[in-house]
Amino acid sequence: MAAPAQAHASREAGIAEQCRIRVSFEFFPPKTEEMEQTLWQSIQRLAPLWPSFVSVTYGAGGSTRERTHATVKRILAETALTPAAHLTCVAASCADIDEVVRAYCAAGVRHIVALRGDPPGGLGERYAPHPGGYANASALVGGIKQIADVEVSVAAYPEKHPDSPSVGADLDMLQAKVDAGASRAMTQFFFDNDHYFRYLDRVRARGITIPIVPGILPVLNFKQAKSFAERCGASVPRWLAERFDGLEDDPSTRKLIAAAVAAEQVIDLVDRGVNDFHFYTMNRADLVYAICHLLGLRPRAAPERKKAVA
Repeated sequence: MAAPAQAHASREAGIAEQCRIRVSFEFFPPKTEEMEQTLWQSIQRLAPLWPSFVSVTYGAGGSTRERTHATVKRILAETALTPAAHLTCVAASCADIDEVVRAYCAAGVRHIVALRGDPPGGLGERYAPHPGGYANASALVGGIKQIADVEVSVAAYPEKHPDSPSVGADLDMLQAKVDAGASRAMTQFFFDNDHYFRYLDRVRARGITIPIVPGILPVLNFKQAKSFAERCGASVPRWLAERFDGLEDDPSTRKLIAAAVAAEQVIDLVDRGVNDFHFYTMNRADLVYAICHLLGLRPRAAPERKKAVA
């Protein structure tokens, strides 16, 4: 009989082949020159793992939109990665959003992540559609699909979107997005895998068959993650708080705990049949790279650079 360590190593090495693990990575556009350097270091670090795609987040307003577009264009120009551009309904008319869609398509983007988006004042503010804009994410999906035959991914919420009156209403919205043309959903992050599987059961019971890809948030800063979770309607288990208790001034140990927690989560998901993962990288690559290594993914030849987009 193999020693426990050997058996564990053998199992890890075979995970990627047996389950055909696929990953995607989410980044946000840089606000400063220093942040841009961090972003590109992260992209270069993760690129050899050959993700299915990398997505770039988007917010309302000209500067944010322009940074997203610039980041996506640079990914297309300087890497062999497949970018997915985020797009929201917030604070923009249908005409303005349609123009962005056409600009993405002209730049070579063939995958858009369509989201309703958060209110300009943040998640605590009541959402109100733009008077001349798309009312919600399903309407946005439909608008995108009328303009171009691109792949459209959407969001899903294992613990219900904060604005949804009920779990049933939340599933109705997911169904509407699928009916409008969405072909994949990535979930809000969660820390208890049972939330994901209960949600998946409900989704499949409704006859929704598109992939529901779990969104994974490695916890580098527990206080920050807890605040984010509270605003997003994601629960934080007591055991997770206990893991980070007393480590506020000990970043080195926090990193080790973060790696252990994320590894436990993804390995459990794999053991229960999950093949696809969407990582919220927060533009930090090392922890995500380590988790992917545990999943059995190994770097291959670095992607060749493409010619710059004019």
